Order: sequence, then C-alpha cells, then structure tokens
Amino acid sequence: MAGKRGLWLLIAALALVWFANLEVRKLVRPDEGRYAEIPREMVASGDWVTPRLNDLKYFEKPALQYWGTALAYTLFGEHHWTARLWPALTGFAGILFTGLVGARMWGRNAGIMAAAITASSLLYALIGHVNTLDMGVTFFLTAGLFALMLAQREAEASRGERNWMLGAWAALGLAVLSKGLIGAALPFASLIIYTAWTRDWALWRRLHLGKGLATLMLVTAPWFILVSIENPEFFQFFFIHEHFERFLTKVHSRYQPPWYFIPMLLVGMLPWTLFMFGAMRGALSQQPGASFQPRRFLLVWIVFVFVFFSASSSKLPSYILPMFPALALLIGERFSQLSARAVAMHALPYVAVGIAMLLAAPQVVRLASSEVPVALYQGYVPWLLVAGATLTAAALLASFMALRERTLAAGLWLAAGGLITAQLILTGHNSLAPASSAYHLVQQIRQHVRPDIPFYSLGIYEQTLPFYIKRTVTLVEARDELAFGIRQEPHKFVPDFIEFSRRWHAHAEALAIMHPNTLQYFDQHKLPYEVIGRDTRRAVVQKPAADAAPPGNTSQARPKP
Repeated sequence: MAGKRGLWLLIAALALVWFANLEVRKLVRPDEGRYAEIPREMVASGDWVTPRLNDLKYFEKPALQYWGTALAYTLFGEHHWTARLWPALTGFAGILFTGLVGARMWGRNAGIMAAAITASSLLYALIGHVNTLDMGVTFFLTAGLFALMLAQREAEASRGERNWMLGAWAALGLAVLSKGLIGAALPFASLIIYTAWTRDWALWRRLHLGKGLATLMLVTAPWFILVSIENPEFFQFFFIHEHFERFLTKVHSRYQPPWYFIPMLLVGMLPWTLFMFGAMRGALSQQPGASFQPRRFLLVWIVFVFVFFSASSSKLPSYILPMFPALALLIGERFSQLSARAVAMHALPYVAVGIAMLLAAPQVVRLASSEVPVALYQGYVPWLLVAGATLTAAALLASFMALRERTLAAGLWLAAGGLITAQLILTGHNSLAPASSAYHLVQQIRQHVRPDIPFYSLGIYEQTLPFYIKRTVTLVEARDELAFGIRQEPHKFVPDFIEFSRRWHAHAEALAIMHPNTLQYFDQHKLPYEVIGRDTRRAVVQKPAADAAPPGNTSQARPKP
C-alpha cells in the first residue's frame, strides 16, 4: 500500500460498501420495526423522555439509540436508511477505532488488519446493517475498553492518561444508555478477573475512579432521573424485570442450551475463524517488561462475555457481538506476524466454505412454508449463489497473494470477500420481505388509511406496520412485549373480541389487521367486512359503507376451512 493516500482510499472503499444497502431492504419484523417506530413516535409526540411503542410506555431499553434515530428522522426524514443509520454509523466507527488502537498498540499493518477483520466478520457485518441495539452498545463498550488500553500506554498521572480514561468512562456511560447496566457491569467484572489473574492491582489506581464515576453519572443520570420522575413505575420494570429477571429466568422465551453461542461464534467469525484460535492462544503469553498486559486483558473480555451470555436464560445471536472487535484486534496483531505460507494455509479452507455455500444455496427452498412460499426463497437463491462465488474467489485470491509474499494484500482481499459476501446475504434477504415486512401489505391498503379512522390489530402486533402507515393501532387481545405498557394505560387496549365486536358495529368506518384465520370470527359473528389487503401472514379488512354488499361477499373475504 502506498502511504496515507492508499489508506484513505481503503477507508473510502469500505464506506462505500458498508453504507451502500441501508435503503434497499424493507424493515424486518420484529426488531427493525420496533426500533424504527419508537423514534418515529418520539418525533411525532415531541416527548423524548418517555419511550413509547404503539403509543404505550416501553421501558425495555434506554433511550440513546432512539434519540440518535429520531435526530436522523428530524434532519433527513423517515426512511429505511435513517432507521438503520445509528447501527451503521456506530459499526463503522467501531471498525475505524479498532484499526486505530491496533496501529498504536502493535503497528500499522496490525491496525489495518484489525479494522479489516472487524468489518468483514460475518456477524459484525450483518448486525451493523440491521436496526437493533446491539451494534450501538458494542461500539461504546469497545470504545471504553480500548480507551482504557490506550490510557495504560501513557505516562502515569499524565494528561494523556487522564483524558483517555475519562473518555473510557464516558463511553461506558453511553453503553449504559444504549442497553442498560451491562454497559458498566461487564467491563467492571472483566477488570476484576483480569487483575485477579495478572495481580496487576495497581491498575485500579490508574482508573481515575473519582472523576470517572462522576463522568459516568453525568452521562447516565439525567435521563434515568427524568424518566423516573415522569414514570414512577420505570425503576422496577427496567432495573428488576429487564435485568435480573431477563438474565435469571426464561421470561422472554429465549432459552437456548449453554453451548448455543459456540456455533454462533464459529460461523459469526467467518472468514477469520481459523485465525481466531491461534490469536487467542497467543494472548495467554505474558508481555515482558510491562505491568499492563493488553492481550490478556482482551482475552479476559472475550471469554467473560462468552461465558456470561452462555449462562444467561435469554439468548440471541447478537448478544456476543461485543467480543468481535477485541477478537479482531488479537487476530490483526497475530496476522501481521504470520508467515506468507501460514496466511495461505489459513485462507485456503475458505474456498471449501464458499463452495459449500454454492452447493447449499439452492436447498434454502426447503425452508419454504405456507407463510414464506417457495417463490420467495427462489428469489433469494441467486444472491446466495453470488455470495458463495464471491467468498470462493476471495479465498483463492488471498491464498495466491499470500504465496507471492504479499500477506497484507492477501488479508485485505479475504476481508473484502467476507464483507461483500455478508452484504450479498443481507441484501438478498429482501427477497423474503413480502413475508417478513408489512411494506408490501401497506402498498395495498395505503389509500384506505387515514388518521381519523380507527385501526385495530386483532390477536397480533405487526411490528413493522406502524412505521409504514405513520400511525399507531389499537391492540385487541394482543399483549406480548407491550403487556407492561397496557397495564399502565389499559384504556388504549381492547381486552377481548366481544368488546371489539361492539366497537366494530358502532364505527361508521374502521380498519383491522389480523392473521388470515381470524377472518372466520368475522364470518361466524356476522361482522361486516371487506378484505382490502392480504399476504401469507396477515389480512387487512375495512368496515364497508352502509350501501356496500353484505359482509364477506367476495371470494377473497372467506377463508378456507
């Protein structure tokens, strides 16, 4: 690579590929709909203190990402790309910061590879383009840990050490505002384990605990105080239910076996999985002549995060994402020390992985169901084929470059293949959008939706619907994650179908969305309706005008027995 110009070209190319597909894909239920809608309601209501989902209080997570997305809506409008901008930006910032830290700790090539590995690890690349909270909290946790590492490189009691440490404390405060107490609990637990292992108790004197805790409180306390004043019920739900009960019980029905994250890690680190084992093994060795051991510190963080979430009764693949930048830093350093032959031997197996993807791609049609038809999966197959071909070609090219003693180029080609493969997998998933998003359904009903017409949701809550119709709905016999908000404001909820039927008869005009099978209820109870939109998962009906044909008179209105 040719100096700074080549580096800036790399960053520009990365940015182009990283941000290219944010607008292309429709929002996917449930997370993308939820985390797009809460900020939309913030902007619509002007209340940026109390998060609401479907106009009901929603305290499962803090407000930082909601504010960031709401600000994007305010500045640029409500689009797919603005809904996803926060995870994309924090993910991109995490890539750059990982590269910066790698360069400062272990040299330029280690930094470049650490950034490339972060960007191209499959799970990191995927989550960086999906509207969830995990990328935001990962970035701020990573920033906090890496700032602490940089502080330890500075002279004790120097301005540089103090500034990096205060930056670390501020980042952890933002991690708390991103996803709750894990933003502080996980780093503190890791520090305790690290110092117990290395006997580096002097590290605690270098944390600037007094000023640091004050910085942490300055970042986090204002919102927690304001939301608690306005909502006295917040404390019990957020701190007790969402933290201790979520971790210790199966209340959220996300229980998976303790080994659940092993395949998630092995697949999520592609195409760097084979590099990972040597890097972690190398981190066990002690760095001579240094009190602070950055490799061991990273290793403790990686292992603790993995074990912590493996022990939890609530598991999702994205929970282990905070491990990935730390892993990338270790792999980047090790990669910069590998021989060309070793790089080639590590890269070559991914040719087989790419070929396996090519062979497996046509088989995804076997996942088809009545709700996700074969035709949708058939539209996904070409994307998966191109993704498999891309990884195969990248692995071959990386191996070839390594054998020619161009190890950095080999690493960058493998990274480019990994990132483009992830982007193809993700972009192609839009082929399934008619079954996973309300976008296409809303195109059928848009002319019927008005703010003054009641809109009911019977037995379901379609997370992506409110964002696309730019309004909330009235839930009927559907509580799920909105149960807490319904308890606080029960007048916004219809408890049963009997009350719904009474209201339906009373309205001059009304709309309702439901599972298609629920249409049988309308037929059995002779409720007037016309189907105005339908897909494999949902049906939308309106109450017909007084002079319309009798209820259920169209062939599409009556479900099959």
